[in-house]
Amino acid sequence: MEVSPNVVVGITYELKVSKIEEEIESVPFSVEVRDEEDPFYFVFGNSGLPEKFEEMLAGQKEGEAFQFSLTVDEAYGQAEDDMIMTFPKSQFSSQQGFSEDMLQEGNFLPLLDENGYPMQAKVLKDLGDEILLDFNHPLVGFDLHFEGNILNLREATEEEVETGIVEGYED
Repeated sequence: MEVSPNVVVGITYELKVSKIEEEIESVPFSVEVRDEEDPFYFVFGNSGLPEKFEEMLAGQKEGEAFQFSLTVDEAYGQAEDDMIMTFPKSQFSSQQGFSEDMLQEGNFLPLLDENGYPMQAKVLKDLGDEILLDFNHPLVGFDLHFEGNILNLREATEEEVETGIVEGYED
């Protein structure tokens, strides 16, 4: 079996990011490691991951190593100003499951979209009665550098293909 549409792919990897500022690229620094104790699983073709990420893994077999980079435009693009919004602080009360320390600048708030799917927003600024949130993906504006291995492959169930959500891994 190889990485192809409707296959559940389990990978281990280290993700490093870098950013170009004033035409100088920063040294890549590690932001995430997924090892054999906590691999990352996704349904190929319905992952919500950048298209180029899937392209780079297509055709690989279980046990194979990979190493590739995605430019900002191939990854999550640049930040969009319309994804930065102000909300009344009252919407983030303890009755809704939020604590005061969750609203600190730099924190990511766990939220649900209008369809009940999990999402997050970064707290940019406490404006007193309001809070400024950034709904851009946390990796916008970064080049992504992946190094890892294809750990497991299996056919996705009909439900996994439909939803893109992996319900667990079984050999």
